[in-house]
Amino acid sequence: MIRYKGLKIKTCNNVYIPAEDTFLLADNLIIRTGDKVLEIGTGTGLVAIYASKIAKDVVATDINPWAVKCAKDNVELNQIHNVKVRCGNLFFPLKNQKFDLILFNTPYLPTEEYEKIDDDLNAAWDGGADGRKIIDLFLENVKDHLKEDGRVQLVQSSLSNVEKTVNKLEDKGFETVITASKKLFFEEIIVITGYMKK
Repeated sequence: MIRYKGLKIKTCNNVYIPAEDTFLLADNLIIRTGDKVLEIGTGTGLVAIYASKIAKDVVATDINPWAVKCAKDNVELNQIHNVKVRCGNLFFPLKNQKFDLILFNTPYLPTEEYEKIDDDLNAAWDGGADGRKIIDLFLENVKDHLKEDGRVQLVQSSLSNVEKTVNKLEDKGFETVITASKKLFFEEIIVITGYMKK
């Protein structure tokens, strides 16, 4: 069991355990009262549940069915009533919904074929050979799911070309800010916030 700012979060088998990147995102959320929030790759649900304390509604998704069950259990454990958890890849479970804020602790580690594990947990960190396989798919579609003055916050590693992410967001009409960063022994993890330009 993890305790975070008044929340009780149980960890589960086959689900990414909240770590430095999780807490870096949670500690630096830019949420407004009344926001409709989406978190992709929710894992245990910690970030989504914390966001629900301020947001009006939160939708949390994960491709890993074990994570979906774990997040649902943690929503219930914390007696949260404004979080819905859905199973599916990236934006696929959402139809035409639009959000004020989209959150994603991306699978950002460069991963060669021989490094992959045959497990649902692999999706939590496997970013493909350059660490950008999922990041680029996400960036391609994120604007379609944001309201006009929407924001996006994502976590990635210095190993997966932060500058490329910033450039892609700016090409799509976002103003970007590096909201937070933390140096680890072999990389730096970074929270990038994008604001849609009016």
